[in-house]
Amino acid sequence: MPCTGTTLSGGRGNGDRQRESFTALSVLPAMDRKQQQAEEARPCGLLKPTALGKIPGRFHLHQEALPHLPVPPLQQTLDRYLLALQPIISEEELNHTQELVAEFCKPGGVGERLQRGLERRAKKTENWLSDWWLKTAYLEYRLPVVVHSSPGVVLPKQDFLDRQGQLRFAANLIEGILDFKSMIDNETLPVDYMGGKPLCMNQYYHILSSCRIPGPKRDSIVNYAKGKSQSRHITVVHNFQFFELDVYNSDGSPLTTDQIFVQLEKIWNTSLQTNKEPVGILTTNHRNSWAKAYNNLLKDKTNKESVRAIEKSICTICLDAPMPRVSDDTYKSSVAAQMLHGGGSRFNSGNRWFDKTIQFIIAEDGSCGLVYEHAPAEGPPIIALLDHIVEYTKKPKLVKSPMTPLPMPKKLRFNITPEIKNDIEKAKQDLNILVEDLDIKVMVFHQFGKDFPKSEKISPDAFIQLALQLAYYRMYGRSCATYESASLRMFRLGRTDTIRSASVASLKFVQSMDSPDKSDQEKANLLRRAVQAHREYTDMAVRGNAIDRHLLGLKLQAIEDLVSIPELFMDTAYAIAMHFNLSTSQVPAKTDCVMCFGPVVPDGYGICYNPMDEHINFAISAFNSCADTNAARMAHYLEKALLDMRVLLQSAPRSKL
Repeated sequence: MPCTGTTLSGGRGNGDRQRESFTALSVLPAMDRKQQQAEEARPCGLLKPTALGKIPGRFHLHQEALPHLPVPPLQQTLDRYLLALQPIISEEELNHTQELVAEFCKPGGVGERLQRGLERRAKKTENWLSDWWLKTAYLEYRLPVVVHSSPGVVLPKQDFLDRQGQLRFAANLIEGILDFKSMIDNETLPVDYMGGKPLCMNQYYHILSSCRIPGPKRDSIVNYAKGKSQSRHITVVHNFQFFELDVYNSDGSPLTTDQIFVQLEKIWNTSLQTNKEPVGILTTNHRNSWAKAYNNLLKDKTNKESVRAIEKSICTICLDAPMPRVSDDTYKSSVAAQMLHGGGSRFNSGNRWFDKTIQFIIAEDGSCGLVYEHAPAEGPPIIALLDHIVEYTKKPKLVKSPMTPLPMPKKLRFNITPEIKNDIEKAKQDLNILVEDLDIKVMVFHQFGKDFPKSEKISPDAFIQLALQLAYYRMYGRSCATYESASLRMFRLGRTDTIRSASVASLKFVQSMDSPDKSDQEKANLLRRAVQAHREYTDMAVRGNAIDRHLLGLKLQAIEDLVSIPELFMDTAYAIAMHFNLSTSQVPAKTDCVMCFGPVVPDGYGICYNPMDEHINFAISAFNSCADTNAARMAHYLEKALLDMRVLLQSAPRSKL
């Protein structure tokens, strides 16, 4: 598992209704890791367990020992909000917002009333934010989960080039998944620690055997991890055909790699032709359209049984056709696109069920990775699972004794009515437009990795965040609202808050960088001050004192109280603050991989990075429909910013700030 607890969040809509934006990932200070028995976590809000067994006492001991998420002081949040606005809005706009803030926090005014409401909510609930966050950030989010919300992960290319190699690797990977699942089932996962403090482990218990279910206004999540109906099978998809593969023997022991390989061969040999009606493509649609199509689909008993089998499965394994041939320098970018959306209806998008929490993707040409539905968990549990599996696949396997024959995996059948066929055709068209619109570039920055900023006593994450600020400023001549999310897992049922990387200090640094009036020493001092400001904001955020979730809570409290939305939240400055042109995310892993996701606004970038010791993996996304954004151009400016900052630090020795 990674030794920094970073989390990734999904995208947001940019409609008339202002709503909290959420993407990116979280950055925590480096943490001490300890081995300790993990406690089982109960489901968080709106997760619907199908049959929970008795929860052992030690889970309660672990969870209840965690502190509750605090409600920050109102004045503190409003002061920090005004400070966060300074680098991204005009002086005139700032003056107007200062007046609104003064009105909002008058003694006995609306701000105080809403603050008291939040404080009462905090006393009554395990976590005042978690249910609200799950609803507003995910389950009520109506844009497709594809590109807009679900992140992908690009793994290093495997060295197999044929079906045998593909199936052998898939079998090995499945055995690794089951090995990780046994740690969850037996509650032997090591508890994550940060700075010597235990973190909430709740999310780990929702990444396997769970699935999102579409609804007309709000989705839900089902979890089949416990009890009598506990999942015993995975779903395998090949040529757009779905199969239920039982991965446990009758005595409860998991199948071996050799047994799984034989079963995968049976699946392959009975699905040689591509299914003409790719039912899975329905899951790529706008959530309201998918909810209607879902109800349509489930009217038929056979369809309902097949859909339930997919939803109940531990995870999905997608055996993909080879990717379209591309040059070596665009290969990783093409794999990132395959992980995010499957390439469209002519390629592998029908080989998915995007509502499934985790789908592992293995193509015949050796490209592989995963895509995950974001609602149940942030990045760390996913990366912990991935690191475990990658390590597991490298272990030598014992030669197995002769096997008893296993039953044929069950093909999941669908009856396609003319209405369902129309739904599929419409989903194909909409998806293909989205696929054409996504501009994605994976860049491996080879000149240095996290070792260089560490040698300068600088946080690698803060260094990269400043390079992003510099790249954006050089491209557009201004700073923008920037999102990087901080993990709140120090608190019971904690999810994320926002690190706002665009600060007064970062703006001073980027403005100075190309100025002939400043010496290298002055510029280097400004860089170090900006790094310090980023670290302070990060530390504040992970302790529950950032501004974004508190402001969202005040707004949602107003909605819940059925009072009019305060002017503070109808202000232009608030809209600018929530329009994250840079949605950024550090997702470190032991594995040499990179996570990727789409932008959260039409004119923005989604930027994810995994800093390794001697190189940094970046995935940069934008939309082709925006004339002002370009992923390759951003990659070019980012590379230049990183190199210029290294030269600057090397030319200007550290001085006391």
